[in-house]
Amino acid sequence: MKSGFWKTDWFFGLVVALAILLLGYSDQLQSLERKAYDLGVVSTARAPLDKIVVIAIDDVSIARLGPWPWSRGIHAKMAEILAGANAKVIGTTILFSEPQNDPGSQYITKLLEMAGGTLATPPSATEAAPGADSTSPSALPPGELGQFVALLREADNALNTDRRMSESFSKARNVVLPMLFTAGEPGPKQGKPLPEYVTRNAIAGGQPGQDVQLLRTSAVRIPAEPLGQAAAGLGHVNSKPDVDGVIRTEPLALLHIDRLYPSLSMMIAARSLNFGPGDIKVRPAEGVSLGKLQIPTDPSLQMYTHFYNDRDGKPAFQADSFFDVYTGKIDVAKKYRDKIVLIGLAAGVGTASATPVSTVMYPVFMVAHTISSILQEHFFVAPNWGWGVEKAVFLLIAIYLTVLLPRLGTGPAIAFTAAIVAALLIVHSILMTSQGIWVHLMVPAVLAVTGHAALVVKRLLMGGPAKAGSDASGAESSRMLGLAYQGQGQLDKAWDTFRELPLSDPLMDNLYILALDFEKKREMPKTEAVFRHMAGHDPKYRDIETRLSPAKPSSETVILGSGGGHKKANMPGEGRSAEKMMLGRYQIEKELGKGAMGVVYLGKDPKIGRVVAIKTMALAQEFEDDELAEVKERFFREAESAGRLAHQNIVTIYDAGEEHDLAYIAMELLKGGDLMPYTKPGSLLPIDKVISIAIRTADALGYAHKQGVVHRDIKPANIMYHLETDTVKVTDFGIARLTDSSKTKTGMVLGTPSYMSPEQLAGKQIDGRSDLFSLAVSLYLMLCGRLPFEGESMGRLMFKISSAPPADILAINPNLPLSVVAFLNRALEKEPDDRFQTGEEFSAALRASARAVGATQSASERAASVVDIQL
Repeated sequence: MKSGFWKTDWFFGLVVALAILLLGYSDQLQSLERKAYDLGVVSTARAPLDKIVVIAIDDVSIARLGPWPWSRGIHAKMAEILAGANAKVIGTTILFSEPQNDPGSQYITKLLEMAGGTLATPPSATEAAPGADSTSPSALPPGELGQFVALLREADNALNTDRRMSESFSKARNVVLPMLFTAGEPGPKQGKPLPEYVTRNAIAGGQPGQDVQLLRTSAVRIPAEPLGQAAAGLGHVNSKPDVDGVIRTEPLALLHIDRLYPSLSMMIAARSLNFGPGDIKVRPAEGVSLGKLQIPTDPSLQMYTHFYNDRDGKPAFQADSFFDVYTGKIDVAKKYRDKIVLIGLAAGVGTASATPVSTVMYPVFMVAHTISSILQEHFFVAPNWGWGVEKAVFLLIAIYLTVLLPRLGTGPAIAFTAAIVAALLIVHSILMTSQGIWVHLMVPAVLAVTGHAALVVKRLLMGGPAKAGSDASGAESSRMLGLAYQGQGQLDKAWDTFRELPLSDPLMDNLYILALDFEKKREMPKTEAVFRHMAGHDPKYRDIETRLSPAKPSSETVILGSGGGHKKANMPGEGRSAEKMMLGRYQIEKELGKGAMGVVYLGKDPKIGRVVAIKTMALAQEFEDDELAEVKERFFREAESAGRLAHQNIVTIYDAGEEHDLAYIAMELLKGGDLMPYTKPGSLLPIDKVISIAIRTADALGYAHKQGVVHRDIKPANIMYHLETDTVKVTDFGIARLTDSSKTKTGMVLGTPSYMSPEQLAGKQIDGRSDLFSLAVSLYLMLCGRLPFEGESMGRLMFKISSAPPADILAINPNLPLSVVAFLNRALEKEPDDRFQTGEEFSAALRASARAVGATQSASERAASVVDIQL
């Protein structure tokens, strides 16, 4: 053997193979295996079981029924509703591990015992008792005593929610409750044994206590005794995240001390088939059977759940709101008869996990997917022989890297490696989607790619006959990658790829087209950068010389629709050769600011010399392609409606148009800014000034409402004010409605929740009274520096706006006149009929309050004058 064998390609390939073999057990490569598994799950088309329905405890339910956790009387009523609808099985993921009795229930029980003893005492004995208290139950006449006892029993039933809940479970006879185990080896002291209502749910199978691969637990949280006794079954809700934190499996049984306990999904599936715990059979290290159903698992009895894809934009398991079911909005007898009904949290107070098909999935939906997998035998299997196949494929690729690849030229080597990787991906996909079999093939695929790349790098660093060919091949591959980016519209990535390559005639053609694409998007600095890069190779290529002249000046003007990095706009008189950017018929002078959906520019109509503010909106970036045409049509319709408004306190709209991917509105240029700076404590305006602003805004809204235009997003940020001239203007009419029923790509729905009316939050049809509610919220904020409704979460905020009274403004600003406070209380009523009905009525009432404020201030000034005279 030559002394330089370590420089040979075959030895280098062997080293790479050994390194990947050792790294194959690392979290990074195992995560890659699981990403490929997730891709297989997503690609598998199977329909979920239609007998499973979910009732979600969502934010709306919590806002309407009260803060979480709820009284168990609510859960008891839901069980009664579903039992009356003849649901097949009722399962919940909510753990009722602690008793929930009202402290007053104990006293009611004692009073009942005393009253019961009195009823058993002969009347003569009661009459003969010396010193009897006339107020004691025994002193009551028999008829009134009976009513007293009946009232006590009614109070006892209302306060003892656990008893009512257990009674509803007993009547239903089909409620399955969860329990939660703590993973770990049990200690030497096992503690007290589990109660009978838990152990009767244990299942049998082999000798589980001797099987070291079963998942063992050290502690458990179980339902409170009256609830557990009344339940039809118990099952655990434990899940074991994978190395990347994603949940892909469910342990169908856990070992606690010396008994196996089934999962909640397994127990619900059994009950739906009229089976009990004794019908669940476990074969350690093989799987679980339920009647005729055979469910293979890994040695730890974990089933690879099939998570179902959404269909036609709808989730695999659609959820009904708990509130809708509870209040009778849903025909439960029709919808839930003979169905498996699952109840669980699907709100911010719940805990969600990542799964192969979703980054956020709540436990109740995971249970739904698992039950469907069990009952339809939809699951994936990691067979015992998969390990041998993986190692055999790994060995074959290692042989390819050390024996065959060093002998191949650049082109054939790329083709062979690409074919190997493609074959592995195809086989993996076919096994997953058609057979439900998961074999780990990503580590061999990584070996093929890494080994090939490492060999190319080694040849580049150490030289070799294939170096020049590898350079050319690599440049061509990068050029094709840049073209792929360009075809997808990712122009920045295409430019980053192209400029790293040596310039050639084919690349010059690609760069020229890229520059034109940048020009279409009005990104003139990037257009110039591409042309100058090309000029370094061939300054006379096509029309680069003529294009570079205007490219530089226009690159120094504003960039329409860009999110940042703007250079200063050319002002009149600066750079005579500069060509000002045009938007429609308007010259763009400079940028004024940025809004939620675009940029606001200072513009000028060169024909009549009018200076305007131009608000741009990149609708193509905010909305999906399938709704863009409808949004544009609505945009111009709303702009036309807003353009008809002619009022001294409403911003005048002159024009609306579209150019390339930008829609724009040209409007009156205003002095000053919005009212937001005057809503902060310490920066508030005087009371009379604030009221004057609100009165003029109400007058403007009243006028707009008569024209059939509802603003829908009244807030301080949409009311412009110039302090020196005391000018008030309402802006952005029609913009809020633009996305009233659509969600933008950035996840933004216009309209600020803090200022929304209760009917707007509820999604009801709204009218001008909703704008007046929002104006009252803005007035409240400008008077004290705090919002009337605040919440730690969106659900709490929505609940307070819909159901809670506004915060006491006098506790924040005690100097406010009572007339203003009374005005705000009416203006912030929950029901639209209880508020001011028109803008004119709103402003008239506020003017009356303003007169009261003026009278109060005049009296204060007169009193101050008297004090000064006396002094």
